[in-house]
Formats: sequence, C-alpha cells, structure tokens
Amino acid sequence: MDFIKKLEVWFVIGSQHLYGEKALRQVEKNAFTITEYLNQQNPFLNIKLKALATTPENILSICREASNQEQCVGLIAWMHTFSPAKMWIGGLSQLTKPLLQFHTQFNKNIPWDDIDMDYMNLHQTAHGDREFGFLGARLRLPRTIVVGHWKSSEVHQKIDRWMRVITAIYDQQHLKIARFGDNMRHVAVTEGDKVEAQIKFGYSVNGFGVYQLAETINAVNTEEIEQLVKKYEDIYRIEDSLKENGKYRTQLIEGARIELGLKAFLDQGGFKAFTDTFENLHGINQLPGLAVQRLMQQGYGFGGEGDWKTAALVRAVKVMGYGLKNGSSFMEDYTYDFSEQNEVVLGAHMLEVCPSIADKQENIRLDVKPLSIGGKADPVRLIFDAKSGPAVNATIVDMGNRFRMIVADLEAVATPQNMPNLPVGHVFWKLLPNFDVGTQAWVIAGGAHHSAFSLDIDAEMLRMFAEFFNIEFIHINQKTEISQLKNELRWNEIAYKLG
Repeated sequence: MDFIKKLEVWFVIGSQHLYGEKALRQVEKNAFTITEYLNQQNPFLNIKLKALATTPENILSICREASNQEQCVGLIAWMHTFSPAKMWIGGLSQLTKPLLQFHTQFNKNIPWDDIDMDYMNLHQTAHGDREFGFLGARLRLPRTIVVGHWKSSEVHQKIDRWMRVITAIYDQQHLKIARFGDNMRHVAVTEGDKVEAQIKFGYSVNGFGVYQLAETINAVNTEEIEQLVKKYEDIYRIEDSLKENGKYRTQLIEGARIELGLKAFLDQGGFKAFTDTFENLHGINQLPGLAVQRLMQQGYGFGGEGDWKTAALVRAVKVMGYGLKNGSSFMEDYTYDFSEQNEVVLGAHMLEVCPSIADKQENIRLDVKPLSIGGKADPVRLIFDAKSGPAVNATIVDMGNRFRMIVADLEAVATPQNMPNLPVGHVFWKLLPNFDVGTQAWVIAGGAHHSAFSLDIDAEMLRMFAEFFNIEFIHINQKTEISQLKNELRWNEIAYKLG
C-alpha cells in the first residue's frame, strides 16, 4: 500500500471579489489555518491548500488540474463567503475526481457583542454552501457533504472515512486483476461483463493459463522456500504433521513454493487482485490456500472460483481499511445454525479466509486437511476463529443493464461452541434486522454467495464508493422491511431504464 503515501487531497476555498481584497486576504489566512490544523490530525491523506477560487477562469483551471494530476485523488470545497455558483459550472462539469463539500465555518460561535456587516459578509458558509449545493444537485454530481466545525473530532473522522473511500476509488481505476482459469462451471452470479466493468470502475480483468502460473511457481528457489517455511514456524502454531520429518512436511514446502510463485507472478505483472478455481489447477500440486490467505492479509484482493467482481471489491475494502485493526476478507455464507431465536451464519470458504480477521493472531493454526474436491493433494491452510463486533458483507452483481452493490449490516459473534474438526478459518454472524428478513432481503436483491466481509468499514463508506461510480446501492440494515425493499428494487429498475 505504499502508493497511498504519494496521494493528496486538494482544498479549494470559494469566494468572490465583491468583498474587497482585505476580506479575501482574511479568507486566505483562515483557509491556511484550517488546512494546517486538519493536517496535524494525521488524516489518511495529506491536504493541500489551493489558491482561492474567485473567478470562473481560475475555478476551471483548478478543476482541470485536479483531474489531470495523478497524485490528486479528490477535492474538498468550502464556500467561506458567498461564491456565485454559475462560476463553478465550467470547472465542476470537467472535474473527474471525487468531491467533498465541507460545510463548516471559521468561527465556532457568533461574536454576540461585536457582530456587524463585515463579519456577516466574511462568514457566509450557511448560505454560500447552499448556492454551491444547488449547483451540485443541478449537475447531478456525486458528492459527500460533511457538516460541522473544522475542529470537531467527529468531522475529522468523517473526512478521514471519505479519504479512505476515494483512495479505494483511485485504486480501482488503476487496478489489474489476474484470473487463473475461468469461472466455476455453470455458476451464474460470478459471471459478468468485464468490458462494462472496466468502463464503469476502471479496473482491467485478464485471464492467464494456469500453466503460466505453474512455471513461475516451479522457478522458485529452495533457499527462498526454506526462509518462508521458517517464517511460518515463527508465526503460527504448526501441527506436528507439518513439522520437520512430519507426514505432510512436503505439503507445507509446496504451500510455501506456491505462495512465493503466486506473489512473484502478481508483482511482476502489477496485479493487486486475482482469482483461481479448484476446477483448473493444471501443473499445481494443491489449490492455493495458505498462499491466498497470506496475500489477502498483505492487501491483495481475491475471488474464488473465478469471481473477479468480488476480487475487485475485496481489494477496495482492503484499501479502505488500510491501517485499521479488525480486518477484512473474501467470504462466503457457508452454513446455518437454526437455534430458535438465535440463528447464526457460519461464514467461511473451502480455504481462503484472510487471517486479518482472526480473533487472536497467536492462536492461528497451520494444518493440512482434505479438500474433497479438485482432485489434487490436500492443501495447507490457516485455521482460526474470527473477531466479534459490527461488520458488513458486501457484494457486487451484474444485473444485465447495471451493476448492483448489496451491503448487509451484520453482528459478528463469538464461535458458539468448539468445533475441533472444522478445517477452515471462519466467522459467525447474526443478520439484521433478524435472520428471516436479513436472509430474504439478500436473496431478493440477488446477492451473491461470495462477498467482501469487513470489521473495519461500514455501509456508508461503501455507499460513497457506489455513488461515485453511479451503481445501484442496496443497504440491508436494522430498518429493512421486505415490502419496502421490493418497492425500492422496482423503482430502481425503472430509474435505471430511464437513466
């Protein structure tokens, strides 16, 4: 994630020459003070103050420059005074970067004894931002609006969350996804229009023969493998069968070889997300399990069975959550426990659950277990219980005439009982508003069985992401009602057909 350090957000302050040079100099001074303070709060991205926006010409210049500058990933706009919005039409019409409208004010409180017309002219955000907001609505601009005083910690958190989202947007627009093999045969939801996805999101999806990956895996040298196996032994609780002279030691060595070869292939090609499938493993000894888990923990996106849409979304969630402590993973609704009034979902996959969500890193167990499908050697994998807490599942599906993002609010819970034979990393969660409605809603909306699961980000961040790309967004939460959801889906169908 080193690319994040190079990115920045531009801070643009709207005003006009009506109030005189003295007022404009004060606006500049106030803008500098706010920018310095915000950067001192250690935001996710650095904020760079730009020259005052006071004429149609310089606004157009700023917006064009922002759109063309690689390191600029978004604009924060604040109307310190009244800034007639017709001046912004040319610039905003050409802006291609995400926009945050910062509805703040330099002074927190009204100076009751001293307020006069000069003060009123200088501090006009209350209606200056309404003028700017109208134009945003008129242009149908996707934008995020943050309201509150610039010293508020809540405001800082909102800006930081937006920065995380726009960094993921930038990453998606530069993302390359490698597919090793095709989709799992006869599966519908993992299919989709890759050309339309590149037009909409910017990422490219290209396939590679598994033999090409196998060649890279087979080229890994013995010394590298030995070093990585030693690292495994230092980090994880390794079962006896995988230790030196153990029955499955060769499988551990092969797992390390696969990890090194897979990472080398991805890095050589600039790929930050990938897919594989157990149906196509020509030249590879075992389905990559441990390798996928560890690469996800390093920030790579992944989708099983050729699911490139989920691989892209997992990568986006990884970028949004960079530096946060709870983790995210490729996920699948695997099986249920129907205990009355306490129904839970067991989320897992056949191998590939990211250890970033593990409850206790020191308890992660490295073992080899039968896979029962794929016809290859039994693969090594990391086995663990996940953390508890508020979480989301998100998926993107191709509805034919549009992409739809579905996000479900969850409550991840502790593993209800010991499961000594469960061979995978896993998480349990409860659905909101309840098991019945939460399940119905996901199925009605066409949610996939694969998802991006996160304990770090939430639905509103994913909504910002979806709104920028102008894709449909469905949120299943505590307030969801099936009848209302069905109406929303009907209305959306009409809106996207007309749009």
